[in-house]
Amino acid sequence: MTEDARGSVATQEQDPDKLPPLTEQMAEQLGGWRGLVESGIPVLVFIVANMILGAVVSDGDFAVLGDKPALKLAIIASVAVAVGLAGWRLAQGKPVRFAVNGLVGIALGAVLAWRSGEERSFYLPGIIYSLCYGIALLASVAFRQPLVGWIYSVVADGGKKGWRGEPRLVRAFAWLTVLWAATYIVKAGLQYLLYLAHADVALGIARIVLGYPPYLLLLALTVYAVRRVRAAENSL
Repeated sequence: MTEDARGSVATQEQDPDKLPPLTEQMAEQLGGWRGLVESGIPVLVFIVANMILGAVVSDGDFAVLGDKPALKLAIIASVAVAVGLAGWRLAQGKPVRFAVNGLVGIALGAVLAWRSGEERSFYLPGIIYSLCYGIALLASVAFRQPLVGWIYSVVADGGKKGWRGEPRLVRAFAWLTVLWAATYIVKAGLQYLLYLAHADVALGIARIVLGYPPYLLLLALTVYAVRRVRAAENSL
């Protein structure tokens, strides 16, 4: 190992608070960019399959499936894709935590849609999850334990609790947590309105559009805000 390389390693060891690059933090949160893409595929398959099959499959077809054969075939296709993606990652030795979490949500939505015979039921678990996330985040701020701060410390700061002793950082995590909570609650509210209106196609599109795009923006804003606060404190 060269002196430069040893110096680089030593610097990293002496600077435990050094954060990994933004892209690495985002990738870790999302299970990698591959995980980001794969997580939306089952929902997309359900939306497209239901639209296509709804136009070409009638209630008299596939008698073994009973009523709403197009919907049930779309459910089967979505679950099959979710299981296949999780199995593929497992076979390649890739992290499957994110894929399994997504599979559970897909499976629950599939059961509800299958039993009710309504496409909109497929999206109900996601609406409930978003609302619960928002409430939990707001509650953490009310108890002066901003959840975003704790999550950030585990994911990007080696589990350190030092931020609790930094008032400016605590305030930053508090407003960031409120912002995350508001996003989840608005997301749940908009989708629930579409759910009540039986706007099934629009609900499916909203599920995708209101999924990772705002999540990525919030994640980037969180990392940026924390770095700004720490840079300001280090300059004092």
